[in-house]
Amino acid sequence: MSDTLDKVKEVIVDVLKVDVGNVTEETRFIEDLKADSMDQFFLIDGFCEKFDITISDEDARKIQTVNDAVTYIDAKLE
Repeated sequence: MSDTLDKVKEVIVDVLKVDVGNVTEETRFIEDLKADSMDQFFLIDGFCEKFDITISDEDARKIQTVNDAVTYIDAKLE
């Protein structure tokens, strides 16, 4: 498992208060974890803080799954 995935999961568990066992790469924030728009805002904010990156509003809208977040963050960190 990648370091990025582990850190993304940490943010998700912290923000959404879900069990880490419920979070896989295919997990969808809205459909599977019942995240609302505020939750999504806090997730994106958490990713930015954890990885010291900036995510535009336009890019944030494209991040729908855990894998989307990992792929996006890995690309930003390259």
